[in-house]
Amino acid sequence: MPDARPPVAGAWRAVLARDLKLSWRQRSDLVNPLLFYLITITLLPLGVDPSRQLLGSIAPGMLWIMALLATLLSLDSLFRCDYEDGTLVQFQLSSEPLFLTVLGKITAYWLTTGLPLALVSPLLAVMLALPPSGYLALVLSLLLGTAIMALIGALGAALTVCLRAGGLILTLVVMPLYLPVLIIGANAVSSAVAGFGYGRELALLGAGLALALMVMPAAVAGALRVSANQ
Repeated sequence: MPDARPPVAGAWRAVLARDLKLSWRQRSDLVNPLLFYLITITLLPLGVDPSRQLLGSIAPGMLWIMALLATLLSLDSLFRCDYEDGTLVQFQLSSEPLFLTVLGKITAYWLTTGLPLALVSPLLAVMLALPPSGYLALVLSLLLGTAIMALIGALGAALTVCLRAGGLILTLVVMPLYLPVLIIGANAVSSAVAGFGYGRELALLGAGLALALMVMPAAVAGALRVSANQ
């Protein structure tokens, strides 16, 4: 019986499955962002006043800042391995649209980086004395925010993939675009802790994610075509 799946969905799933398998084989790259997140949050109370009142007041911003930095750790390698071994050229020569390949790789990156960070964040929030009322807002905002950062970061990774030391340049490119996501996400958690509604912040993050999904895959595909010809 022939496969009834649409070719578009099949191409996205194939790239997603491939990258997830590669990530599982290279577990160190998979664990590094989580370890960074854990270590920095654990050390933070040692560097400031460990009182619960102070920690609770800075927890929303610190949790979001550390999650943002953790996502940057493996961002430079998003397309670099495929660029160096020639797989990226094969993707461009394939009959499948390049933006679907890009979307599959970004999805795999988020599943192995952004999703774990969001899921473990309540455990680390306990270390910073974040009130329980902020846990749900923290997880939901990080789920949306890390997805946006993955899409934006993919554009920076595509633009710097041909550079030998592109990590610093990549950070400089994407950091200004990350700031609105950081501010809105931290405000969502702060609003929840203060007892206010945070639906507006989540709606803004959802709208940002929808816009990024419409724009970024095609933009990243175009950037890869330019970078691959350098």
